Amino acid sequence: MSEFFQSNAEVILRRWPAVAERLLAEDSGALQADLVEGLGSTLSINGIQLTSRHDRTREARLQADSLPADSPAMHVYGTGLGDLQLELLQRPGVERLHVHILNGAVFALVLQLLDQQAWLADSRVELHYAADLREICLPFFALPSELVLADDYNAKIRDRLISETHLAFNNREFVADNPEIAERLQDNIQQVRADSDAAQLFATHTGEPVFVIATGPSLEQHFEALRSIRSQHARPLFICVDTAYRPLMAQGIKPDVVVSIDQRISLQHLPADDSAGTALVYMPLVDPVVLSGWEGKRYVAYSASPVFRELREQLPRAELHVGGSVIHPAVDLAVKMGAARVTLFGADFAFPNNKTHAGWSDGDLGPQLGASRHWVLDGHGQRVKTQLNFRSYLCELERYIAARPHVEFYNSSRAGAMITGTIFHPEFS
Repeated sequence: MSEFFQSNAEVILRRWPAVAERLLAEDSGALQADLVEGLGSTLSINGIQLTSRHDRTREARLQADSLPADSPAMHVYGTGLGDLQLELLQRPGVERLHVHILNGAVFALVLQLLDQQAWLADSRVELHYAADLREICLPFFALPSELVLADDYNAKIRDRLISETHLAFNNREFVADNPEIAERLQDNIQQVRADSDAAQLFATHTGEPVFVIATGPSLEQHFEALRSIRSQHARPLFICVDTAYRPLMAQGIKPDVVVSIDQRISLQHLPADDSAGTALVYMPLVDPVVLSGWEGKRYVAYSASPVFRELREQLPRAELHVGGSVIHPAVDLAVKMGAARVTLFGADFAFPNNKTHAGWSDGDLGPQLGASRHWVLDGHGQRVKTQLNFRSYLCELERYIAARPHVEFYNSSRAGAMITGTIFHPEFS
């Protein structure tokens, strides 16, 4: 135990004994740590610099400037080398500074190497493990290095932080004055007038079980079971996302409802052949060729997006929740139809077994497997490859589930991402 660690640990033990106990159990010896020098110096952990190696103080000042100057309470995710904490504590209006540990082993190592008492002993500071709280807190600054280094325990909070940070960028295409969107909405306005309101489906299956079927690789494990259940007289309602429609039909599994929201969905994904008897719930960005060819009944819905503001005023229709993926309105539709139990199939948000989607070739529906640089924990607690937007979609679904305790949510597979708030289905998983 270094002299620095003993002094730092005494402060933490006095103020946050439970945190101190956990830090003492961290295995910082497993980390590859190096001193990196430039105009100044910093610590590199597993090849990731914790801070600037040239001017840590100036970097911390830039980071602090991104937070509101008049906020009495702020949150820092990641402990770094303490520079940002010290910078924020210089503000006279700060009443509380919450510091959230994203990697316990990294912080334990820093405590061995550097004196951190100046901010740890400040009465305005509160120290937590980030994932001890289920949700992120605002306003925050997340140290970029520790978003990369976040450990398994704090991975869910890391994903929420990254999703929040990227929100404005991800929404940049979905603005009301986007000419392509305006043109698509205009192309579909007559179809919207003619088709039914999705609200007509609400409360039509109150208290019943519903299957919501997505296109994750684990869906392939359930084709046989779904085909058998589909043939039964008394069975759950089958709602699928648009990209799952073709793989299901190829397996002889005809869904009751298909949900589609994306302007990139084409007849390749939703072929009109044999679509009679399957309802299509859509948002008006869907390709008009797909809509005009669909043989089953069509229902219109909007999201809360400003994209639909004018159309919503002209032609009021029901609203479905959207969080970046078609899985969100599909689940919301099931809940608004009255489902007491929603079972998710193919909701993997990851690439288990080194595959991207069920029923599609690598790259057909987005980036190829080789482009994946991120991970989530699967239902076995193991890391599985994913892509960044999938983690954001997962975050939004977990938030949705947490807000609806009256509905039971089941996950049919452990192969994909662990979905907080769901129960592994005893028959399917």
